[in-house]
Amino acid sequence: MIDRPFLLGVVLVFLFSPLSAQEHNRLTAAETAAGWQLLFDGNSLEGWRGYNSEFMPTGWSVENGTLIRTGPGGDIITEQQFGDFELSLEWLVGPGGNSGILFRAVEGQEEVYHGAPEMQILDDAGHPDGRSPLTSAGSNYGLHGVPRGIVKSAGEWNISRIIVVNNQVEHWLNGDKVVAYELRSTDWLQRVANSKFAQWPAYGQASHGHIGIQDHGDRVSFRNLKVREIN
Repeated sequence: MIDRPFLLGVVLVFLFSPLSAQEHNRLTAAETAAGWQLLFDGNSLEGWRGYNSEFMPTGWSVENGTLIRTGPGGDIITEQQFGDFELSLEWLVGPGGNSGILFRAVEGQEEVYHGAPEMQILDDAGHPDGRSPLTSAGSNYGLHGVPRGIVKSAGEWNISRIIVVNNQVEHWLNGDKVVAYELRSTDWLQRVANSKFAQWPAYGQASHGHIGIQDHGDRVSFRNLKVREIN
Protein backbone atom coordinates (compact mmCIF):
# COMPACT_ATOMS: atom_id res chain seq x y z
CA MET A 1 0.00 0.00 0.00
CA ILE A 2 1.00 3.67 -0.35
CA ASP A 3 2.71 4.82 2.85
CA ARG A 4 1.20 7.31 5.30
CA PRO A 5 3.75 10.11 4.85
CA PHE A 6 3.08 10.14 1.11
CA LEU A 7 -0.68 10.25 1.52
CA LEU A 8 -0.44 12.94 4.18
CA GLY A 9 1.53 15.08 1.76
CA VAL A 10 -1.04 14.43 -0.96
CA VAL A 11 -3.90 15.43 1.31
CA LEU A 12 -2.17 18.62 2.44
CA VAL A 13 -1.54 19.67 -1.15
CA PHE A 14 -5.11 18.84 -2.11
CA LEU A 15 -6.81 20.86 0.64
CA PHE A 16 -7.64 24.35 -0.52
CA SER A 17 -10.52 26.78 -0.03
CA PRO A 18 -13.63 26.38 -2.21
CA LEU A 19 -13.34 28.01 -5.63
CA SER A 20 -15.66 30.69 -6.95
CA ALA A 21 -17.03 30.38 -10.48
CA GLN A 22 -14.25 32.64 -11.74
CA GLU A 23 -11.56 30.52 -10.12
CA HIS A 24 -12.50 27.13 -11.54
CA ASN A 25 -9.96 25.49 -13.83
CA ARG A 26 -7.12 27.47 -12.28
CA LEU A 27 -4.14 26.37 -10.21
CA THR A 28 -3.16 28.00 -6.95
CA ALA A 29 0.45 29.03 -6.40
CA ALA A 30 0.84 26.09 -4.00
CA GLU A 31 -0.48 23.62 -6.57
CA THR A 32 1.82 24.96 -9.25
CA ALA A 33 4.79 24.68 -6.91
CA ALA A 34 3.76 21.09 -6.10
CA GLY A 35 3.84 20.11 -9.78
CA TRP A 36 0.15 20.17 -10.67
CA GLN A 37 -0.92 20.91 -14.25
CA LEU A 38 -4.35 21.56 -15.71
CA LEU A 39 -5.84 19.04 -18.12
CA PHE A 40 -8.68 21.41 -19.01
CA ASP A 41 -8.33 25.20 -19.20
CA GLY A 42 -12.06 25.94 -19.02
CA ASN A 43 -12.11 27.55 -22.45
CA SER A 44 -11.06 24.99 -25.04
CA LEU A 45 -10.64 21.28 -25.79
CA GLU A 46 -6.89 21.71 -26.20
CA GLY A 47 -4.95 18.69 -24.95
CA TRP A 48 -7.71 16.18 -25.70
CA ARG A 49 -8.59 13.99 -28.70
CA GLY A 50 -10.65 10.97 -29.54
CA TYR A 51 -9.55 7.47 -28.59
CA ASN A 52 -7.79 5.87 -31.59
CA SER A 53 -8.12 9.20 -33.39
CA GLU A 54 -6.02 12.27 -34.12
CA PHE A 55 -9.05 14.53 -33.78
CA MET A 56 -11.50 15.62 -31.10
CA PRO A 57 -14.88 14.05 -31.88
CA THR A 58 -18.14 15.91 -32.09
CA GLY A 59 -20.37 15.51 -29.08
CA TRP A 60 -17.92 17.14 -26.65
CA SER A 61 -17.94 20.88 -25.98
CA VAL A 62 -17.05 23.60 -23.50
CA GLU A 63 -19.93 25.40 -21.79
CA ASN A 64 -19.53 27.94 -19.01
CA GLY A 65 -16.14 26.63 -17.97
CA THR A 66 -17.09 22.95 -18.00
CA LEU A 67 -16.14 20.09 -20.32
CA ILE A 68 -19.41 18.45 -21.34
CA ARG A 69 -20.45 15.37 -23.26
CA THR A 70 -23.43 16.77 -25.16
CA GLY A 71 -23.99 14.15 -27.86
CA PRO A 72 -22.61 11.02 -29.55
CA GLY A 73 -18.91 11.24 -30.24
CA GLY A 74 -17.02 8.47 -28.51
CA ASP A 75 -14.48 8.29 -25.71
CA ILE A 76 -11.77 10.95 -25.40
CA ILE A 77 -8.23 10.82 -24.05
CA THR A 78 -5.49 13.24 -23.06
CA GLU A 79 -2.76 13.85 -25.58
CA GLN A 80 -0.26 13.39 -22.74
CA GLN A 81 0.51 10.05 -21.14
CA PHE A 82 1.15 9.39 -17.47
CA GLY A 83 2.64 6.57 -15.42
CA ASP A 84 2.51 7.37 -11.70
CA PHE A 85 0.28 10.33 -10.91
CA GLU A 86 -2.41 11.92 -8.81
CA LEU A 87 -5.53 13.06 -10.69
CA SER A 88 -8.18 15.37 -9.27
CA LEU A 89 -11.45 16.39 -10.92
CA GLU A 90 -15.05 17.36 -10.33
CA TRP A 91 -17.95 15.76 -12.18
CA LEU A 92 -21.71 16.07 -12.43
CA VAL A 93 -24.28 13.80 -14.06
CA GLY A 94 -27.99 14.16 -14.62
CA PRO A 95 -30.60 11.60 -13.53
CA GLY A 96 -29.52 8.13 -14.63
CA GLY A 97 -26.20 9.46 -15.94
CA ASN A 98 -23.20 7.19 -16.55
CA SER A 99 -19.57 7.82 -17.52
CA GLY A 100 -16.09 6.91 -16.30
CA ILE A 101 -12.53 8.08 -15.84
CA LEU A 102 -9.90 5.72 -17.25
CA PHE A 103 -6.14 5.70 -16.80
CA ARG A 104 -3.04 4.18 -18.38
CA ALA A 105 -5.10 3.86 -21.54
CA VAL A 106 -3.31 2.42 -24.56
CA GLU A 107 -4.57 2.83 -28.09
CA GLY A 108 -5.12 0.04 -30.56
CA GLN A 109 -7.90 -1.67 -28.60
CA GLU A 110 -11.44 -1.73 -29.96
CA GLU A 111 -12.62 0.18 -26.87
CA VAL A 112 -10.59 2.19 -24.36
CA TYR A 113 -11.85 0.09 -21.42
CA HIS A 114 -10.43 -3.06 -23.00
CA GLY A 115 -7.06 -1.91 -21.70
CA ALA A 116 -7.63 0.84 -19.15
CA PRO A 117 -8.98 0.49 -15.59
CA GLU A 118 -12.00 2.68 -14.92
CA MET A 119 -13.24 4.71 -11.99
CA GLN A 120 -17.01 4.65 -12.36
CA ILE A 121 -19.00 7.90 -12.66
CA LEU A 122 -22.69 7.32 -12.04
CA ASP A 123 -25.99 8.50 -10.68
CA ASP A 124 -26.26 5.57 -8.27
CA ALA A 125 -29.90 6.25 -7.40
CA GLY A 126 -31.09 6.50 -10.98
CA HIS A 127 -29.03 3.90 -12.89
CA PRO A 128 -29.21 0.07 -12.67
CA ASP A 129 -25.43 -0.12 -12.13
CA GLY A 130 -25.98 1.66 -8.81
CA ARG A 131 -27.56 -1.48 -7.39
CA SER A 132 -24.17 -3.18 -7.08
CA PRO A 133 -21.17 -1.77 -5.16
CA LEU A 134 -18.94 -3.20 -7.90
CA THR A 135 -20.42 -0.87 -10.51
CA SER A 136 -21.43 2.13 -8.38
CA ALA A 137 -19.85 5.56 -8.45
CA GLY A 138 -16.20 5.49 -7.40
CA SER A 139 -15.72 1.76 -7.96
CA ASN A 140 -12.93 0.14 -9.93
CA TYR A 141 -15.57 -0.84 -12.43
CA GLY A 142 -16.62 -4.47 -12.14
CA LEU A 143 -13.77 -5.46 -9.80
CA HIS A 144 -13.66 -3.48 -6.55
CA GLY A 145 -16.79 -2.19 -4.86
CA VAL A 146 -17.42 0.96 -2.84
CA PRO A 147 -19.25 1.83 0.39
CA ARG A 148 -22.67 3.43 0.22
CA GLY A 149 -23.72 6.98 1.02
CA ILE A 150 -20.71 8.90 -0.34
CA VAL A 151 -21.71 9.88 -3.87
CA LYS A 152 -23.95 12.93 -4.20
CA SER A 153 -27.29 13.07 -5.95
CA ALA A 154 -27.68 13.67 -9.68
CA GLY A 155 -27.19 17.34 -10.51
CA GLU A 156 -24.63 17.90 -7.74
CA TRP A 157 -20.86 18.16 -8.16
CA ASN A 158 -18.67 15.32 -6.89
CA ILE A 159 -14.92 15.45 -6.30
CA SER A 160 -12.90 12.42 -7.40
CA ARG A 161 -9.23 11.60 -7.10
CA ILE A 162 -7.18 8.73 -8.48
CA ILE A 163 -3.69 8.06 -7.12
CA VAL A 164 -1.42 5.60 -8.94
CA VAL A 165 2.05 4.79 -7.59
CA ASN A 166 3.79 1.82 -9.22
CA ASN A 167 0.91 -0.66 -9.25
CA GLN A 168 -0.84 0.68 -6.14
CA VAL A 169 -4.11 2.46 -6.93
CA GLU A 170 -6.49 4.46 -4.75
CA HIS A 171 -9.87 5.93 -5.63
CA TRP A 172 -11.17 8.84 -3.54
CA LEU A 173 -14.71 10.22 -3.68
CA ASN A 174 -15.79 13.41 -1.92
CA GLY A 175 -12.89 13.20 0.53
CA ASP A 176 -13.18 9.48 1.36
CA LYS A 177 -10.91 6.71 0.13
CA VAL A 178 -13.37 4.23 -1.36
CA VAL A 179 -11.12 1.78 -3.25
CA ALA A 180 -7.53 0.53 -2.92
CA TYR A 181 -5.98 -2.25 -4.99
CA GLU A 182 -2.77 -3.45 -6.59
CA LEU A 183 -2.66 -3.94 -10.33
CA ARG A 184 -1.54 -7.41 -11.38
CA SER A 185 -1.48 -8.73 -7.80
CA THR A 186 -2.78 -12.26 -7.13
CA ASP A 187 -6.07 -10.85 -5.86
CA TRP A 188 -6.42 -8.55 -8.87
CA LEU A 189 -5.65 -11.36 -11.33
CA GLN A 190 -8.32 -13.53 -9.74
CA ARG A 191 -10.90 -10.78 -9.93
CA VAL A 192 -10.08 -10.10 -13.58
CA ALA A 193 -10.26 -13.81 -14.42
CA ASN A 194 -13.80 -13.90 -13.01
CA SER A 195 -14.96 -10.79 -14.84
CA LYS A 196 -15.71 -9.66 -18.39
CA PHE A 197 -12.19 -8.21 -18.58
CA ALA A 198 -10.71 -11.71 -18.85
CA GLN A 199 -11.43 -11.65 -22.61
CA TRP A 200 -9.10 -8.66 -23.18
CA PRO A 201 -5.43 -9.55 -22.54
CA ALA A 202 -4.33 -5.89 -22.56
CA TYR A 203 -6.56 -4.96 -19.64
CA GLY A 204 -4.57 -3.34 -16.82
CA GLN A 205 -1.19 -4.29 -18.27
CA ALA A 206 0.21 -0.88 -19.26
CA SER A 207 2.65 0.93 -16.97
CA HIS A 208 1.75 4.30 -18.47
CA GLY A 209 -0.83 5.71 -20.85
CA HIS A 210 -3.51 8.29 -21.46
CA ILE A 211 -6.21 9.51 -19.09
CA GLY A 212 -9.61 8.96 -20.68
CA ILE A 213 -13.23 10.03 -20.29
CA GLN A 214 -15.95 7.64 -21.31
CA ASP A 215 -18.84 8.47 -23.61
CA HIS A 216 -21.58 6.23 -22.24
CA GLY A 217 -24.42 7.98 -24.03
CA ASP A 218 -25.31 10.46 -21.27
CA ARG A 219 -24.71 14.13 -20.62
CA VAL A 220 -21.89 14.52 -18.10
CA SER A 221 -19.91 17.59 -17.03
CA PHE A 222 -16.34 17.99 -15.77
CA ARG A 223 -14.28 20.84 -14.33
CA ASN A 224 -11.08 21.37 -12.38
CA LEU A 225 -9.33 18.45 -14.06
CA LYS A 226 -5.74 18.55 -12.86
CA VAL A 227 -2.89 16.09 -12.54
CA ARG A 228 0.56 15.89 -11.04
CA GLU A 229 3.11 13.30 -11.97
CA ILE A 230 4.74 11.33 -9.15
CA ASN A 231 8.38 10.39 -9.63
